[in-house]
Amino acid sequence: MNPKPQWIDCTVLGIATASLALFLLGAGVAVGQDGGIVPIEAAEIATVMNDDDVSEDVGSVADEAMHIDLLSLINRGGRFMIPIGIMSLWVVALAAERMISLRSKKIIPADLVEELEMLAERPEGFSPSIAFQACADAPSPAATVVRGMLLRTGQPVGEIENAANETIQREADQHAAPIRWLHLAAAATPLMGLLGTVWGMIVAFHESTTLTPDRSRSEQLSEGIYTALVTTLAGLIVAIPAAILAQYLENRLAKLFHRVEELAFDVAPHMAAFVGRRRLDPDGNLRPFDRDRREGSGEKKSPTPPPVGSKARAGKRS
Repeated sequence: MNPKPQWIDCTVLGIATASLALFLLGAGVAVGQDGGIVPIEAAEIATVMNDDDVSEDVGSVADEAMHIDLLSLINRGGRFMIPIGIMSLWVVALAAERMISLRSKKIIPADLVEELEMLAERPEGFSPSIAFQACADAPSPAATVVRGMLLRTGQPVGEIENAANETIQREADQHAAPIRWLHLAAAATPLMGLLGTVWGMIVAFHESTTLTPDRSRSEQLSEGIYTALVTTLAGLIVAIPAAILAQYLENRLAKLFHRVEELAFDVAPHMAAFVGRRRLDPDGNLRPFDRDRREGSGEKKSPTPPPVGSKARAGKRS
């Protein structure tokens, strides 16, 4: 018995597969929940496919509607966005300037700290003249505080520490002044945005009274209100970072000047050896304390009164 050629089997299998595909495409079958076979018309398949296309179109339109352009919002904010924009630039400039100014090497230079520590550990003792020159070589708030202490050399240590506290407070207030403007920006910018929102809502309700027949009042109000809220959003966007930056810079300032205070109180005990003995002149030279005090006072000695007995004898002779 001769075997069948292989191409015959392939042809039969192809014909059967094509017939099954044509049957399913023409009649359409679907399996229901109860396991039965439910016929589906070709028109229904076309309708379902058209519904899918329509839903995709609606979804794309909805996505486009939900997309909000930032530039269009800024334009809708109107003239109230101008002061808010100026405030934002001001906040950025102040924050950048304070970030640069409140660096450790600007407030308390490491070279100055090392020089003062070396002077404190010298076997021959602390030298106010050398410390004064070190402060001149490293201008900073810490150098200003230490220089003020050195100029009081010869006075009691308590007075020197009080002078240091006053200088630290003065320097800290000077460096904290720009940070106060950041607090002002954080407080005022939301109010600017709220003012723009209130004005926008007034305009929206006013325009709703003069509507054209082709527009509904709800549509007009919704558009006007969402436009009015843009200024409040912009004000909060500026105010929140300004408040965070102001608090951060205040904490940074407090930490830096706490280190300056520690440095000043480390230097003060080494000046006890000069109390009542020597003092530092404005040029940084040590001079005897008593001589400086007499020359600085400018007081003249009162003439010594003559003895009482000599006056009496002079009266009798006359």
